Amino acid sequence: MKKIKNIIFDLGGVLLNIDYHKTSGAFKMLGVQQFDELYSQANANLLFEALETGNISEEGFYQSLQQYCRPGTDWQQMQTAWNAILLDFRMESLAVLDVLKDNYKLFLLSNTNSIHLTAFNQILREQTGKTSLDGYFIKSYYSHIIRMRKPYATTYQWVLNDGNMVAAETLFIDDSINNIKGANEAGINTHLLTPTENLSDLQF
Repeated sequence: MKKIKNIIFDLGGVLLNIDYHKTSGAFKMLGVQQFDELYSQANANLLFEALETGNISEEGFYQSLQQYCRPGTDWQQMQTAWNAILLDFRMESLAVLDVLKDNYKLFLLSNTNSIHLTAFNQILREQTGKTSLDGYFIKSYYSHIIRMRKPYATTYQWVLNDGNMVAAETLFIDDSINNIKGANEAGINTHLLTPTENLSDLQF
């Protein structure tokens, strides 16, 4: 294996603690009993995929989501339920990034959306005083901005090209097996971060 020169990190479940059950439970309280069929770690239906690839506006997303909710549910309630998935940043993992960036080129690749970006930047600001994650990385790739998402191999290939990275010299760390498989298809070295692991547990 070639020497690793680049590391691409996932966000949720790697740097940021998340809980799908909190958002699922919140939406079920709003009447969306089938929420787990619409969105989960392993799957996103067309509405959520459109949000994560920037193909629907926040307003359009809420309007479409309203049809699944109890009558009278407002956008603020849906936003609160949608953001319930976001918990807090793993401070020890952010500290690892500070060490690694002296020896590797670091990148971020996240399936996210404009609603969550605003919310987790606020969480980051409250925890660290930083306004964004950009200072940790050469470049951050958010799915709704690049209009592509994991786990498609074409997404990884685009990121490799844009970041001037060679797949064999690149390590990708994610907590989703589907995303790991997509990166493997693109020829990238991978590590599946388990629920009991943190970045500080890994040997780089």
